[in-house]
Amino acid sequence: MKVYGIKNCDTCRKALSTLAGNGFNAEFIDIRDKPLTSSQITLFVNKFGSLLINKRSTTWRNLSETERALPIETLLEIAPTVMKRPIIDNGTLFLGWNKEIIEALTT
Repeated sequence: MKVYGIKNCDTCRKALSTLAGNGFNAEFIDIRDKPLTSSQITLFVNKFGSLLINKRSTTWRNLSETERALPIETLLEIAPTVMKRPIIDNGTLFLGWNKEIIEALTT
């Protein structure tokens, strides 16, 4: 299982803690330290589309209108922290951390 996010994200930390508490040995990939590849970005965009962009994030608010209009793939390459987090890959891709995702992964 892989968890993509950033190390100082509270939601990512909660996800990792819950997964570890349920016996999962999740590999955490900090997208700041190890940026997503173009094939990973394409896979995530194909799965989640515009939901992949966190429009409530500080990163999004600091982007210019021109940058916000860029294709999602380009936006994630230039500003990876605009990605909604975490993305969990256990053979199935999950975006975010909510009750439904917790239940799907831990039951």
